[in-house]
Amino acid sequence: MEVQAIGVTQTKFKDWLSKQNSVIFTVVVALSSFLLYSCVYTFRKTFSVATFEGMAYLNISYKVWLVTFQVLGYALSKFIGIKVISELTASGRAKGILLMVCIAGLSWLAFAIVPPPFNIIFLFTNGLPLGLIWGMIFGYLEGRQSTEALGAGLSTSFIFASGFSRSTGAYIMQEWHITEFWMPFVTCCIFILPLILFLWVLDQVPAPSSLDEQMRTKRTPMNKEARINFIKSFLPGIVLFVVAYMLLTAYRDFRDNFSAEIWTSLHYTNSPQIFTITEVPVAIAVLIIMGSIMFIKSNRVALVVNHLIILSGMIVIGWSTYLFEEGSLQAPIWMVLIGLGLYMGYVPFNSIFFERLLAAFRYTGTVGFVMYVADAFGYLGSVGVMFFKEFGFANLSWLSFFIKAGYATSIVGSLLTFGSLVYFIEKRKRWRYYSGPAATRGAIDTSL
Repeated sequence: MEVQAIGVTQTKFKDWLSKQNSVIFTVVVALSSFLLYSCVYTFRKTFSVATFEGMAYLNISYKVWLVTFQVLGYALSKFIGIKVISELTASGRAKGILLMVCIAGLSWLAFAIVPPPFNIIFLFTNGLPLGLIWGMIFGYLEGRQSTEALGAGLSTSFIFASGFSRSTGAYIMQEWHITEFWMPFVTCCIFILPLILFLWVLDQVPAPSSLDEQMRTKRTPMNKEARINFIKSFLPGIVLFVVAYMLLTAYRDFRDNFSAEIWTSLHYTNSPQIFTITEVPVAIAVLIIMGSIMFIKSNRVALVVNHLIILSGMIVIGWSTYLFEEGSLQAPIWMVLIGLGLYMGYVPFNSIFFERLLAAFRYTGTVGFVMYVADAFGYLGSVGVMFFKEFGFANLSWLSFFIKAGYATSIVGSLLTFGSLVYFIEKRKRWRYYSGPAATRGAIDTSL
């Protein structure tokens, strides 16, 4: 009887949601995806607020070991996701998300029980499943007229959750007197029930309508042949934006994983709220910027605008860092501007950029494929940066390295983004239709 009642509730909610106007539908779906991924994020990043002071193995900081193993697992999952996410059907999303979350949570339990350094391996088993969840969640959102607003809502979740998860972890350790080793698992226990609730809501979202498919192209799983055809069609552009994304990912991951050390260098200690306070305005600003792109009907224009937003973000990173070094900006304002510039570049690559890329070229496929190609190399770059810091600049403070990395990301990233913009503008001039098996044969986007 209980199973039947749940089935009736699901049907009623799905019917109700499908009958709502675009505004209510967008708000419900965006909010549920935002809250769902915010819960997922606590399974991944809460530990980063811990410093594990004084612990080192083989002359390498224990925390660097932890971060490295988690990022290695996360990076490997992105390579796995190139195939898995691009071929995943809608019916497998909810079960997949729940399974991945359970593996990640149990990894934190094992981390708390097994003594160091042997527990380091469980950071790998934590990162490996979590790297697949983003693509599963975005599968509910892509290919819709409101995908920009939905994607912006989802993307701002990791901006907000990045600070919120660290504030939560710091609070649990300070107020509940939970150790650094048990704190991540305790956090998972707190957020597992809300996570299941928001996952249930998102799983009731109906498939894109025929009008959505007309405006954005149909989204279907991509087999090996389709994936190869896509890469061949856009290889130079893919190389340019993937390398730019590698810089952003490495910089963002460094900022997330070692924010406690950076804030300590800035003389902000015993302030768990600082992590959330500096991320909330960034999340709001990015949500407004990215959500507004949905009002651009021309997919070609929207693709250009996405490039310009990313380019602007790269410039903000370098400009704000220069002003901070000159003494014109206080540390909290600088960190807010760094976050704004960073996520102006990072967020489009996690949803909207690829959404409009497929739509502008009328390419039938899935955003998950190209997103995971970029992510795979992005997190590979993140691992490289950590080793570069540990072995090449071990004596350089976290803050000094963060500043130098900001300049590198800003300058090199701007050049790569500009190159990508020029490539796709020229490519679009020559593109009329694609006759291969992965595209809508002979289709031309009349909104271009």
